Amino acid sequence: MRCVIARFPFDLTKSGVLESMKGVKPEQVVGASVTIGRCTYPVKQVGQVITGQDRRDFSTGEVLRAMTRLGFTCRTAPPAAEPTGLLSPLPQASAVLGVQVNTD
Repeated sequence: MRCVIARFPFDLTKSGVLESMKGVKPEQVVGASVTIGRCTYPVKQVGQVITGQDRRDFSTGEVLRAMTRLGFTCRTAPPAAEPTGLLSPLPQASAVLGVQVNTD
C-alpha cells in the first residue's frame, strides 16, 4: 500500500511492517498505540522504525492512518480527564484565607 508520511511516499505491506518490528522491544505506551503481533507499541516508535525518520518529522495521525489501512489494531490516546472540584476564584481565595464568603 502506498502512503505518504512526512511528505515522503512509502510502499508499506502488513508483512513488511511485521518483519520491521520483529525483535523491537516496545517502549512504554503513553498516548496512541498500534498492536503488531502480540506487542503494543507507541505510534511514534512504529513510525520511526518503518520509515527511518525522526519522530519529530511525522504526526501520529499519519502513522495511525497507514497502520489502520494495513489492518493493524490502533488505539488513540484517551481523552484527558476534566478537573473536578475546583472552586471559582472568590471562594478559592476565601478558603485560603479561612473566611467564608456568601456568593449568592
